[in-house]
Amino acid sequence: MKYGINLPNFGPQIDPEGILAWARTAEAAGFDNVLLSDHVVLTDDANRRSPAPFYECLATLSWLAAGTESIRLGSGVLIGSHRHPAHLAHATATIDRLSGGRLIVGIGVGWTAQAFDVLGVPFTRRGRLTDTTLETLIAAWTSETYDAPGSAGTHRVHNGPLPLQQPHPPLWIGGNGPAAIDRTNRLGTAWHPLHPTRGLCIAGVASLAPGREFVPRIYFLPTERSVESPDRPLGYGTINQIRADIDFLSEIGAQTIVLDTDPGDQRLRRSTDHDLALIRIAGESLGMSRVAVL
Repeated sequence: MKYGINLPNFGPQIDPEGILAWARTAEAAGFDNVLLSDHVVLTDDANRRSPAPFYECLATLSWLAAGTESIRLGSGVLIGSHRHPAHLAHATATIDRLSGGRLIVGIGVGWTAQAFDVLGVPFTRRGRLTDTTLETLIAAWTSETYDAPGSAGTHRVHNGPLPLQQPHPPLWIGGNGPAAIDRTNRLGTAWHPLHPTRGLCIAGVASLAPGREFVPRIYFLPTERSVESPDRPLGYGTINQIRADIDFLSEIGAQTIVLDTDPGDQRLRRSTDHDLALIRIAGESLGMSRVAVL
């Protein structure tokens, strides 16, 4: 089993030193990847969930590429229609090259209606626009030239650098509904649901096309006492309960699991030092290859 961890690149408790410490601690603990969230503009609806300051995802990933050595770096997830597809293709290919082929590109449709309005992107068309973005990424990543539409017709775009990973970086499709699974089967390499229930995991995996991976993101919020609620989220409970959750996910086909220490309610979030301690606990309790010494 490979493990990733979600890095909170937002909130008053985080700063550049904390972001770098997160990534390096996860790397030392044996995590396979670290993922960052994405908002191009942070409107009120998003700020309530992921408060400012919010460090821009692509710029931070590029910076972390220089500050780490082996851990894979990814987006969990980029809002597919909030950047021009050609720009996103160029930026992600560049980061993959600069990082030595360590980039994971997670893409989702987004939910912040206010941000869509600010950016002038039709909220009701976000699914189709995301598909267009994914199609452009694949075309741009896999050829030295590709055709792109413009107001005066179609133009040939010259690429370079191409991604180091072949045929292209992993494309993890975020979302918990049928549309996300369909998008994974058509354009992605993995389905990346956020805090899914056991039932959703079973149904979703059964709908995945051959060759598509199942990469769920679950909590890592260990408790001292057992949590007996029937609605207990995956990853919330004692270490033994969390291990049982991971065993369940492994049994139904997960080969990579992303852990999330974010409690959701930002009033419950503690310091960066507390989060780093959770990373170390995860590395030790889940038997990763290395133990954090930072």
